[in-house]
Formats: sequence, C-alpha cells, structure tokens
Amino acid sequence: MLTDQRPTAPRNGSAPEPGRRPRLAALDALRITAALAVAAYHLTVSWRIDGHNLPEYFLPHVSHVSIYGFLGVELFFLISGFVICMSSWNRSLGDFFTSRVSRLYPAYWVCILITATVVSLVPISGGVPVSGVPGLRDIAVNLTMLQEPLGVGSVDTVYWTLFVELRFYLLFAALVAFGLTYRRVVIFCAVWMTVAVIGPTLDSRMVEMLAIPQYAPYFIAGIAMFLIHRFGRSPLLFGIVAFAWLISIKNVTDRVADVNPGFSVPTWPGVLIITLAYAAVLAIALGWADGIRWRWLTTAGALTYPFYLLHQRLGYAFVRHAHEATGLPAWLLVTTAIVLILGLAWLVYRLAEKPLAAVLRKALKQAFADLRTASARDADRTRVPVQPRGDDRSEARKIEEPAGRV
Repeated sequence: MLTDQRPTAPRNGSAPEPGRRPRLAALDALRITAALAVAAYHLTVSWRIDGHNLPEYFLPHVSHVSIYGFLGVELFFLISGFVICMSSWNRSLGDFFTSRVSRLYPAYWVCILITATVVSLVPISGGVPVSGVPGLRDIAVNLTMLQEPLGVGSVDTVYWTLFVELRFYLLFAALVAFGLTYRRVVIFCAVWMTVAVIGPTLDSRMVEMLAIPQYAPYFIAGIAMFLIHRFGRSPLLFGIVAFAWLISIKNVTDRVADVNPGFSVPTWPGVLIITLAYAAVLAIALGWADGIRWRWLTTAGALTYPFYLLHQRLGYAFVRHAHEATGLPAWLLVTTAIVLILGLAWLVYRLAEKPLAAVLRKALKQAFADLRTASARDADRTRVPVQPRGDDRSEARKIEEPAGRV
C-alpha cells in the first residue's frame, strides 16, 4: 500500500550486482489482493447499503466471506516490513526520509481533496461508519497525516493505518541513522518484539504508541523475511518469523472476535488467512516466486495506494446513490464501484502522484544537499587551528615574516 521497491542484493549477502535487479512483482500481486480484500469488506459488510438493513440482507453469501477482508491490513503491514527494509538498505537517513515523504504524501494530499469534495457534494447518512462532511480545519490537519495524535477526525477512517505506518517509519529511521547491518537489524527485531509483547502489561501510553504491539509482529516478520531474501536461510531468522506468526495468531483471534456484522464470524478462517499471508511473503523471500514477472502487476501495485485511500467513502457514496436510483443488485453496484475507483486511482497515480512525487523528491534532495553543505561550512569555521610548539613556533614566525627582513 505504502511502499516502493528497489534492487536487492544477492541472497548470499555479497555486494549488490551491477545494474537494476528485477522488481518483485509477486509483492505487487499481494498488495493489490490486500487492497481489494479491504475494499470488499468495507463495501459489503461494514455498512448498511440502504441505510437500514444489515449487510447479510443484500449479500447473504458474499458477506460471510468478505467479512475477513479487513485482514488485508495485516498483509499490508507484513509487506511493508519487507519492502521498507529492502528499500532502505545502504541508504542514508536523508534518503530514507526523502523516499518515504515523496512516496506517501503526494497521493495522500490529492485523495484527501477528492474525498472531501465528493462527500461534500453527495453526502450520505445512516448505516455508514464514517464521520460527516469535513470542514476546512479538518482537511488542513489531515494533510499533515497527524490528525490522530492531534485529536482531529480523519476525512476517511481508513487513514488510521497511515499513522501506524508512520510510527513504524519512526522506529526504523532510528535504525537507518546508525546504518543497516544484518546484526543491527536482527537485534532491532528482537528488542522490538520483546517490547511489543510485554508493553501492554506496563500500562504505558508511550510504550503503546511507539511499540505498536497489535501490529508489530507483522512488520518484524516482514523485516526478517527480507533478511532471508538478502542473506539466505537461517534458523535465527526463521525463528523470528515463527515467533511473530504465533503472536499474530493471538492478535488476529482478538480482531475477529471484535467484529460484529450481525452474524456469527468463526475465528479459524482468520487464522488460516494470516497463515497463508505469512507463507506467501516467505515464499517470495525464498525466491520461489521470482518467475512471476507480469508487467501489469507493477501497474496494479502502483494503483494500490490511491485505491486504498479512495475506496471507502467514494464507494459508499456511489453504491448508496446508485442503489436508490436504480435498484440494481448490490453485488453489481459494489463491483462497478471498485472498477470505477480503480480507474480513478490510475488517474491519480499518472496525473498527480508521479509528477508531484518527482518534484517533492527533487526539492527534498536539494534541501538535504544544502544542509550538508551548510554543516560542512560551519565545521570549517569552528575548527581550531593547531598551534606550533617549541622550536616549531620560531620556524613558523620566520615563515610568516616578510621576505628580506633580517
């Protein structure tokens, strides 16, 4: 959802090969699968299509399957751990910051404005688990992506995952500042997992905020799987992944138990889905999916982020008003909404995200270059000259005296 991909080194841990290595298209396939699963959940289960009847009324069979689509978020976080570690290797903190900001914000800004415009022009109410029409202050705060800690409602409730990602980036940025090595990343995973497991028992808001205990196992497992991809198989890395999976099973059991769509939701499919998600990313890490290189998957992966940002409130607006106007079957309206929003996501990506990201990336790189130049200049100004000692002083004075003077 929120990540890009860059070349990786050979799995034996040696220096990267010259030239660009193939993109891991299988990750793009997982990413678009996760986005479509979340969209299916939101548009078929998490609201009332006509404002009155439960989701099961319109989609009695589909809703019992799509209810588990919310677990696509967990898959997003698993992929994010893998790709953020991959794209940050051998890069500076400035490069990391530039990459993340230019990746996250351009599409986000555009999608906020689109969503705010649509919900203002065609508002809906009743049976919708989202806030009302956002005001200018709400929109302005949302543009920072920090609305949650600032206590302001999100323009779209799906933005909660972005604040989780930002906290992960903050933690990982601290590691990038020291430089990524195999040993440091393994220690980082071990320490973070420990804090995430014991953190809830400390009843500390700070620990809860930074350690992200509910979702930390997915990021950590993704990081460990990238290490497997880069350095090869290791019992230590497999152990980290296995432990993260066990914690994830407990967390997903709690997540499924909290869902209340108006019908019984068994836990075991959620456990199976998360297990398959781990298995899929691990297969990519082991190179078993290297043969998947369909070019259209790269485009699908690029659409995932704007599609995710747009799908919920725009989907609700389209399905509700189309249902009232036409009375067409709910499955057809939901499918049409997804296709239309995918098309809009493509327009956002091609016409807004790509050009804005390029401009922002160039500006940030120049800003960091200016900062390094200024820092070097300040260091030169504050450098204390070494004073000569003993006989060296007299020799220095002779050198400094005008020529011809006795």
